[in-house]
Amino acid sequence: MTQFEDKAKQLADIILNESHVHIISHVDADGLTSAAIICTALERAGINYSVDFIRQLTGNVITQIADLNPGLVVFTDLGSGMCNQITNSGIRAIISDHHRIEGNHPNMLNPHMFGIDGSTELSGSGTTFLIARAMGNNDDLSGLAVVGAIGDMQQFKNNKLIGVNKYIVDIGVSCGSVICETDIMLFGKQTRPIFKMLQYSSDPFLPGLTGNEVACVNFIKEAGVHQHGEKWLRWIDISSEEKQKIIMALFLYASQSDIPKYKIYRLMGEVYTLAKEQEGKETRDAAEYSTLLNATARYDHADIGLAVCMGDRKVMYDRATVLLANHRKNLVDGMNLVKFQGMTKLKNLQYFDAGSKIKDTIVGIIAGMSYSLVDDKTLPIIAFADTKDGVKVSSRGNYDLVRNGLNLAVAMNTVSTSLGGSGGGHDIAAGAFIPVENKREFILMLDKIIGEQLKNR
Repeated sequence: MTQFEDKAKQLADIILNESHVHIISHVDADGLTSAAIICTALERAGINYSVDFIRQLTGNVITQIADLNPGLVVFTDLGSGMCNQITNSGIRAIISDHHRIEGNHPNMLNPHMFGIDGSTELSGSGTTFLIARAMGNNDDLSGLAVVGAIGDMQQFKNNKLIGVNKYIVDIGVSCGSVICETDIMLFGKQTRPIFKMLQYSSDPFLPGLTGNEVACVNFIKEAGVHQHGEKWLRWIDISSEEKQKIIMALFLYASQSDIPKYKIYRLMGEVYTLAKEQEGKETRDAAEYSTLLNATARYDHADIGLAVCMGDRKVMYDRATVLLANHRKNLVDGMNLVKFQGMTKLKNLQYFDAGSKIKDTIVGIIAGMSYSLVDDKTLPIIAFADTKDGVKVSSRGNYDLVRNGLNLAVAMNTVSTSLGGSGGGHDIAAGAFIPVENKREFILMLDKIIGEQLKNR
């Protein structure tokens, strides 16, 4: 960590010598929290700033930025895949990112530079937090870095945050911003009725419970937990003893349902609560907070998500919850589309083409959720969605595939750039933009490369 923090301090010193900084960040939870962290640090340091959010950093976007001559630009949660282009553009830039690095840039902080895994050990918001921490007393922003890491699914492999992410969690615990405890991993502990947590469980998929509301209600009753009044009980409403009853019943149920042991273990893990947020609100739980943020930025309302991250709990928070309801409806509609049209299977992957029926900013989320629909979970899922400038491609794998050699970041980047597009991400999840006329060629080339990666599986 010493070298990492030394580099963070070097970049912080550059920022602190500026009178104005322009932030460019990504349109997801990790990108939003990254931007909020650096913007808050700039405010506290008395430095003016401006912010833009983009879906994909391309050569054209870099040219547009350079033409504006904005002074110092800080790229957060993106930029590592376009190092040479940023350098050659003449933009005075700092890159704070965690994605796979392509090229070189002198003012970059990225975990991969120090042998740290950017998929599981440090997120974009965590990288930016370490720069903000070097700028001043900003330890309380650790909670946002945890939200960004959870939004980036960095806890998925180990059922907890590890590496530098864990270091940041510990900072949050020490300063009273974060509560870290072992609990059930099902989504919605703050806001959903318990039966809905079970009904929508997809990791692990619970045969007989997932998707069956009546069965989930009966399961809770049979576990010995009953309603107190008319309001449906949430996880935060019941006692420790009642929670233990449901957990024990779930483990017994799962073990009798032929679910692999490693998937049963996914029921429990570390969960992260933002201690200063109101109980029962989405912003209290790191996972729910990240979903709330995705519901803003992915629908062209990153300004709302940024305001929420920076403390607005009134007008902008209310707008965010409205967007969240719309986001959930769109996810359900997207899943129904995948159910209806099904997947096309090739030798080494399976894919669906949503055309213009699923928004390109959420097609990756639906691709990941689609694992609950497919019979073959030994193949990665690829999804296409049309945009006005071409085709967005999203890919999702699982850690069984990654352990066998899958690296979607490499595969997506290699194929997309060879076809005049761009791409990158992580081994388990990556994205690309390609020309619309290259869609068929792209999927065939991708199938071949993934086959080479998985040849020993």
